[in-house]
Amino acid sequence: MGGGPQVSGRPGRPSCELTSLSLPVPQGLASVFSSRTSRKSALRAENTMAEGEGYRNPTEVQMSQLVLPCHTNQRGELSVGQLLKWIDATACLSAERHAGCPCVTASMDDIYFEHTISVGQVVNIKAKVNRAFNSSMEVGIHVASEDLCSENQWNVCKALATFVAHRELSKVKLKQTMPQTEEEKTEHSVAAERRRMRLVYADTIKDLLANCVIQDDLESRDCSHMVPAEKTRVESVELVLPPHANHQGNTFGGQIMAWMENVATIAASRLCRAHPTLKAIEMFHFRGPSQVGDRLVFKAIVNNAFKHSMEVGVCVEAYRQEAETHRRHINSAFMTFVVLDADDQPQMLPWIRPQPGDGERRYREASARKKIRLDRQVGGRAVGGDTDSELKYIVSCKQAEMPLSVPWDPSNQVCLSYNNVSSLKMLVAKDNWVLSSEINQVRLYTLEEDKFLSFHMEMLVHVDAAQAFLLLSDLRRRPEWDKHYRSAELVQQVDEDDAIYHVISPPLGSDPKPQDFVILASRRKPCDNGDPYVIALRSVTLPTHRETPEYRRRETLCSGFCFWREGDQLTKVSYYNQATTGLLNYVTTNVTGLSSEFYTTFKACEQFLLDNRNDLAPSLQTL
Repeated sequence: MGGGPQVSGRPGRPSCELTSLSLPVPQGLASVFSSRTSRKSALRAENTMAEGEGYRNPTEVQMSQLVLPCHTNQRGELSVGQLLKWIDATACLSAERHAGCPCVTASMDDIYFEHTISVGQVVNIKAKVNRAFNSSMEVGIHVASEDLCSENQWNVCKALATFVAHRELSKVKLKQTMPQTEEEKTEHSVAAERRRMRLVYADTIKDLLANCVIQDDLESRDCSHMVPAEKTRVESVELVLPPHANHQGNTFGGQIMAWMENVATIAASRLCRAHPTLKAIEMFHFRGPSQVGDRLVFKAIVNNAFKHSMEVGVCVEAYRQEAETHRRHINSAFMTFVVLDADDQPQMLPWIRPQPGDGERRYREASARKKIRLDRQVGGRAVGGDTDSELKYIVSCKQAEMPLSVPWDPSNQVCLSYNNVSSLKMLVAKDNWVLSSEINQVRLYTLEEDKFLSFHMEMLVHVDAAQAFLLLSDLRRRPEWDKHYRSAELVQQVDEDDAIYHVISPPLGSDPKPQDFVILASRRKPCDNGDPYVIALRSVTLPTHRETPEYRRRETLCSGFCFWREGDQLTKVSYYNQATTGLLNYVTTNVTGLSSEFYTTFKACEQFLLDNRNDLAPSLQTL
């Protein structure tokens, strides 16, 4: 464990770590790795039992629909509006299966469409509850298409929806889900982080517009070749009838989303004068219910047109009687369209000329949302994307192709913090950890996967979990117990939960230069009973702390601590660290020396916690 961050050098240099992993010792690990193979095979067999025919998530609901001509658009492809209705219905049934009572759609996270569906093909939708909170729950949805003649199948999209359980006469307190497989444990753990992202999303946009310069060329564009935004404006009204509503009389969320997609497509068509293709939807958020008899007014306009894509904003308002002057804001969403040529390549789009005032505000907000999407691609897949793909990006990017560090600035701090914590939680959720050694109840686990070797140290300490969390989350105190940290300077306190440090470490091997790291430390308190306190660490780059000749710049990919409360003044402290391929030359020399060095450092950490546990009384009151 010692030193915490797993690290990797720049391309062409050997990877290293702030621990004894960098100290080669004389014996091999072949016998240890060989003995682990049989244990891993047995573990995979057990996992197959859980994930195969013998196990099915109790909240899982499946829907299969044959795409008929009445479901398609002018290109003979399944309309996204119809697909959204099926997605919402499937997810709602899954939520109600878990809640045991009626549920309503609260939001639908970003959806990215990877494949279109043609008439005659089959749509297969699976939905299951990832996690339940107090009265809301996150439902994960996977959509695939199937060609019955060729038996080919394609992934279409993945989505995450939030549903709220509702009873007329009593308050709902949902039971917790019980994840069984590695995938379910991962989704359950990361769901809390996604929920946090949803709650701060609006503030993220506001902060980005207020504090960052959004690059656009609004002033420099040739206005003579622009399309006025007002030409794309669409307004349409729908009367909510009984077929559009559930058994409680509330309008189906999927039906509202389908109507929104319809007006957004019309607005996009008015800009490009062609048939656009919807590629992404950015978070449907339902602000209130609507019922049978309501009139729903849908308003859409193109907010911004980029080189090959455009963003359309859609707003939904409801009123009950024609004489009413007040309208209720029901929903808003932003949809990204492209226009494809005969080879399915995106065509260039006309520029848009926004109206002064609100039009220019929407124009710049669209640029801000685009920047957030790009930042997500740098730090991992977007929220609501494939967590497996996200994990592969975060922990499997090739050192020779790109640096492990990612640039940090205020505009992407929320996405980087999310990816930092989520990558650690996904590593924790892996179920094929193998016990390699145990010394005086300090356990060392290893995990071999995709050319990566990860380490997990675990021990029980007679300290409260909140105390351990506070003491170890401040990296400036790390040199007090970890000899592999010479110093740790606080570069920036980003917010209450995130901080950036510049860490100095001793030289590695024969290299005379000390090592240095720029590390983002993200901490999280438990979302619910049974959740751990989390401290996640990963490298970032800062313009104020560039690589210098004085130090050998190194990088940490995924490491950190988790703290589980096991009883009164008793905490399970777990440390995780992922080693890249370049580090394996150092690792595969000796497991005995490796375990001993880890043990010494971890015991020093335990003594540090015991010696300082009484210093935090004022701070603990805020947790």
